Amino acid sequence: MKLLQIFIMVLFITMNLNAEDFISSNTCKACHPTIYGEFYNSSHRKASIFEDPIHKAVWDLHPNKEKESYTCAKCHTPSDTKLIQKLKENKKAIPEKNSIQSHEAISCVYCHSIKSIEEHEKVNTNVLTSEKKVFYSANEDNRIVKDKKYKDEVSLFGMMKKKSGSPYHTIDYSNEDFYTGKMCMGCHQKLQNDNKFDLCRVDMKGAQDEEKNCITCHMPKVKGTATSIKITDKHRFHGFASASNNQDLLAKYIKINFEQKNDSFEISIKNESSHNLFLQPLRLAQLKVNVLKGNERIELPTKSFMRIIGKDKKPTMPWLANSVVKNNMIKANENRVIKYDYILKADDSI
Repeated sequence: MKLLQIFIMVLFITMNLNAEDFISSNTCKACHPTIYGEFYNSSHRKASIFEDPIHKAVWDLHPNKEKESYTCAKCHTPSDTKLIQKLKENKKAIPEKNSIQSHEAISCVYCHSIKSIEEHEKVNTNVLTSEKKVFYSANEDNRIVKDKKYKDEVSLFGMMKKKSGSPYHTIDYSNEDFYTGKMCMGCHQKLQNDNKFDLCRVDMKGAQDEEKNCITCHMPKVKGTATSIKITDKHRFHGFASASNNQDLLAKYIKINFEQKNDSFEISIKNESSHNLFLQPLRLAQLKVNVLKGNERIELPTKSFMRIIGKDKKPTMPWLANSVVKNNMIKANENRVIKYDYILKADDSI
């Protein structure tokens, strides 16, 4: 009987630990409603094949689909721990539509549990903390604090109240990677295919400067409190600004200027970010210029910027590629000047 009780207790503890692997992001909403709303509309929440139609289209063509091995899960749906475990055990691992795949493919708790990054040749690995309900975050005023706990302080005969920390979890503000943006580099720094060809790669130097890095650009401080427990004027944007989402937050890093010549004009595009305009293949940037002559609109030739990968000088899907077929993407800190052989009149506008 005692043996049965011990077994039941061990089973209960194991179930508890598994249940707490990743607390639902919906739970976070209670204290972080603004941040949760941003997250819910982000590419992180929509990273699965059930929420991202482009990712699904690529997956449907991927040879690993026939092998029933969704290796994309490492970065696209890391919150689905059952799927991740199947991959580790070399079992059949195909995404099933469930609440995790639909609502938190990359969850709040997953990202805030990243302790460090292991660098590897093909793709990096996120190392997660083993401590339960201890989450990493950045706070310049508390960055030496490793175990911030909830405090509800009362002073001046009960007239002044001050709350800090969270009643639901401990906060570790001491992780340097949450200040430099290195915590993003487990998934976003590089990816090689089986041909040892870089599908995408960004210099790790971009995650060293606390003044300008992944977080400061793609998660800028915006108006609104980070939590309902302690009201703040601003918080880090959790919608993750990108070329397809909240582009206005990134607009300040792209400077577009116009210069008129006697027989032509020039448009210059200055990329002030620390990486190429687009890092991944299957991306296209375009400059479209129209000349307005009164009520007439004249479309000039569109200029396209892209990095095309492939094999034998022909474009292919990423898993087949072993070389760059074409690359005229605007590079980091580059000022690209495009000349238009078009004579503008005094009343014309572009």
